[in-house]
Amino acid sequence: MKALLINGSPHKAGVTNLALEHVAKGLAEGGCESEIVWLGAKPISGCLACGQCRKLGRCVVDDVVNTLIPKAQEADGLVIGSPVHYAAPSGQVVSAMHRLFYTGAVDWTGKVGAAVVNCRRGGAASAFDQLNKYFTISGMPIVSSYYWNQLHGNTPEEALQDEEGLATMQQLGLNMAWLMQCVADGAAAGHTHPGRVHSAHTNFVR
Repeated sequence: MKALLINGSPHKAGVTNLALEHVAKGLAEGGCESEIVWLGAKPISGCLACGQCRKLGRCVVDDVVNTLIPKAQEADGLVIGSPVHYAAPSGQVVSAMHRLFYTGAVDWTGKVGAAVVNCRRGGAASAFDQLNKYFTISGMPIVSSYYWNQLHGNTPEEALQDEEGLATMQQLGLNMAWLMQCVADGAAAGHTHPGRVHSAHTNFVR
């Protein structure tokens, strides 16, 4: 079992990375591997809605998003981490996730997902909610902890004082390892994910 952890902060070793490191500890505790990938500090293009990714299996904008595709394909779980900017995830992580999920290159069905956010004080709930929507539209079970997955602090030094937040992150990793193993065991026993059986597209414009 392996999880891909995405650091969507412009700061490689900031609070978001600290949160993901504690998620990784929980994953290791549960016997699962993990990899933290930093999106970087360079601007990331949003989706151009050109549709070429559906033909190419990758994005026409050749940046970090295309490096994420094979990692996501191999992973059993995905954790998206982001700082809170104006009560929302960072622009970098939103641009990257829009394109990664839209490419169609990754079959997300049955992969487990989780979001973690960090902020100095407020806006965590709305950012957390936005990130979870990538999972709920993709047939992905969402992993929970024992509190909302948020870590508070303006710097890693401050965030280290948020003992509850750090415990929440580590428990999230442990819960994720358990759920990924349950999914694998279920598939081995013949209980595979049903996939998209019922589908309809409705246009409300009359």
